[in-house]
Amino acid sequence: MAIQEDIEAFLTSHADEGYRAFQAKLIPNIDAATIVGVRTPDLRKFAKGLARRGDAGEFLAALPHGTFEENQLHSFVIARERDFDRLVGAIENFLPFVDNWATCDQLSCRGLAADPTAALAKARAWLESDHEYTVRFAIGVLMQLFLEERFRPEYFGWVVGISRPEYYVNMMRAWYFAEALAKQPVAAEEVIASGALDVWTHNKAIQKAVESRRIASEQKEHLRALRRRLS
Repeated sequence: MAIQEDIEAFLTSHADEGYRAFQAKLIPNIDAATIVGVRTPDLRKFAKGLARRGDAGEFLAALPHGTFEENQLHSFVIARERDFDRLVGAIENFLPFVDNWATCDQLSCRGLAADPTAALAKARAWLESDHEYTVRFAIGVLMQLFLEERFRPEYFGWVVGISRPEYYVNMMRAWYFAEALAKQPVAAEEVIASGALDVWTHNKAIQKAVESRRIASEQKEHLRALRRRLS
């Protein structure tokens, strides 16, 4: 049986109407008709088998996919690639077709840590993309790979400098700075206190940080005092 037929049979057999409705509410910007309703653990398990198939490349080349779950499978399959150059190629082939935050965030960037210098250069380039979810993914790379021992304060400037109207880009910017307040509290609070971020992202970053258990109570009180009013 061809790989696409196997995928369609798997999705049909694991479809859950209640879960489909739940997913549709979480991802309102895509057509609900493209959501089958298959749970993520089932998709991850199935993707392991797909990644080992000799015809996996046929599925990866069949873009755009017709369903949200196929995009999820695509993310999970390419995340298993361990060769850095092949991983980057697979990511760059797929990113233009990513159309929602869930698929974007499920596209693991951990394999990029094999070559941090090259990964950082790629993230910098992806930040300049015209595509909303390529930018979101790039911020995610900076958040996951470059907020601890590889951190440099200049990376904050890259995220501050993003000026885009999309909700899902700015939500990721806020998430990035909320994470930074936990992992690089002194440097991140300097950015927040400076007012360098737009008001919405500034306040959302503070909100997410205040909700975090990793932020000390004293720091939370300080952050609350830094909230700004929308003009």
